[in-house]
Amino acid sequence: MKWDRPILTDSGGFQVFSLGDLRTIHEEGVEFKSHLDGSKHFFSPESVMKTEENLGADIIMAFDECCPYPSTYEYTKQSMERTTRWAKRCKEAHTTIETQGLFGIIQGGFYKDLREQSAKDLIELDLPGYAIGGISVGEPKEKFLEILNFTTPLMPKDKPRYLMGVGTPDYLIEAVLSGIDMCDCVLPTRIARNGTALTSKGKIVVRNATYEKDWNPLDDECDCYTCRNYTRAYIRHLIKVNEILGARLLSIHNLRFLTNLMEKVKIEIERDNLLNFKNEFYNKYGYTKE
Repeated sequence: MKWDRPILTDSGGFQVFSLGDLRTIHEEGVEFKSHLDGSKHFFSPESVMKTEENLGADIIMAFDECCPYPSTYEYTKQSMERTTRWAKRCKEAHTTIETQGLFGIIQGGFYKDLREQSAKDLIELDLPGYAIGGISVGEPKEKFLEILNFTTPLMPKDKPRYLMGVGTPDYLIEAVLSGIDMCDCVLPTRIARNGTALTSKGKIVVRNATYEKDWNPLDDECDCYTCRNYTRAYIRHLIKVNEILGARLLSIHNLRFLTNLMEKVKIEIERDNLLNFKNEFYNKYGYTKE
């Protein structure tokens, strides 16, 4: 990959959620049916550990089940307990302890007692880091914030805290405010493929006709390769004719936008000014202040 920085691999647990129509969950693991040819593929905690070890990532995730929203209490409890059992099996199967950090994933849906139990049980495994899974799955923002701000304080203060599947600017800032250290999301590249750019003044859909003769960069406050070399009009042309360069240029910009946002967040933490920064950013970006 020629990426001489930390690399993280997920376990396939999110696909247990997102490919709900193509999988069957058993105590031993999950059987997936290929959307391409119908072939069957079985994932177990042990096989997932072997795959992640072979990939050689620095951080590897335990195999888990991410519940859909909404889910019943009983289903969520069974799922959470299974996730804990799978985490124990992942730890037992994990052999590259010196070179790869295995993170556990706190589940429990939107039930605080289940979140508390999940965190307690996983912390007893004394893993190198912990993640929050199972939020940002379609629930209202207030539900997201409630569970985020309840769960993060349950996590060890001396180990990395990772929030899975979060990538919008507001959710990233809220995550940091709650005490989260790491986030991940496909959002910057996914919306790029749809012709959307994140900018300091909010999202813009470049494929729209209004940008046909707009000779400005995507964001005049951005220093990325795309903004230094291309106009909105040209990127719109690329997107309209399905030229792959359009998605690439938008991906470069969106990734730089979010990286730059997090660099600013770090500075504001040092200044003890993050709440003021949040309000200023929300106002400029077009979010409603909370």
